[in-house]
Amino acid sequence: QVQLVESGGGLVQAGGSLRLSCAASGRTFSSYAIGWFRQASGQEQNSIAAISWDGGKIYYADSVKGRFTISRDNSQNTVYLQMNSLNPEDTGGYYCAAVRTKNIKVRSTTYARWGQGIQVTVSP
Repeated sequence: QVQLVESGGGLVQAGGSLRLSCAASGRTFSSYAIGWFRQASGQEQNSIAAISWDGGKIYYADSVKGRFTISRDNSQNTVYLQMNSLNPEDTGGYYCAAVRTKNIKVRSTTYARWGQGIQVTVSP
């Protein structure tokens, strides 16, 4: 089983950028698809990006398409979420999650392992 730890969050002004990292422990990381989810205060958790085990399949929610880029480095057991042109609507807790599959997954209920989450705040 992998253990996930997010990093790279913080406070940024609108229009700015952040890069989140999701570091995984375990020797089978390359067998896992990884997803990023966002939960704003008082709102449900939403999938924003996902990447297959080899990076060959990628999903973006419409709200982040063209601004966010998901990537992975299996040699470093890490998945990245580059977030550009941030706006206040991007504020929330960001969580990475893993599921052992060769496919790509979007729904949160399909993910088995979760990180503790990290806060991203975008000021106007």
